[in-house]
Amino acid sequence: MRPVDPAERKVANIYSAEFKPFVFEDGATMGDSVLQLDEQFPLGVGFHVYRMPPGMTSRPHRHNGSEQFLILDGELIDNDGTVFRKGDMVWFKDGTEHSSHTPTGCLLAVHITELETTVE
Repeated sequence: MRPVDPAERKVANIYSAEFKPFVFEDGATMGDSVLQLDEQFPLGVGFHVYRMPPGMTSRPHRHNGSEQFLILDGELIDNDGTVFRKGDMVWFKDGTEHSSHTPTGCLLAVHITELETTVE
């Protein structure tokens, strides 16, 4: 087996690495941010770590593909009142529409297969 070439590996610590602001297709930002190492996907697609600041509510959106996430820290409350806490692993089916808010802020490990669509 050959040694791993440095160009074949990226390492970032989720507690000290710089997160990039999440910018919607219309240019809007809400204070959330993303740490994503694989640049072959758009920011927020594929595997990434997602941070929501205290008091943030996500835009209502539709999943175009499935989403899975693990709450690493904080609390997230879905628009139907379901509360997700540290350690909860969550799956949303393709086509699911929802929004979420976090009173205290939260940190999630996320895998999304396709960009989400904002809904009214």
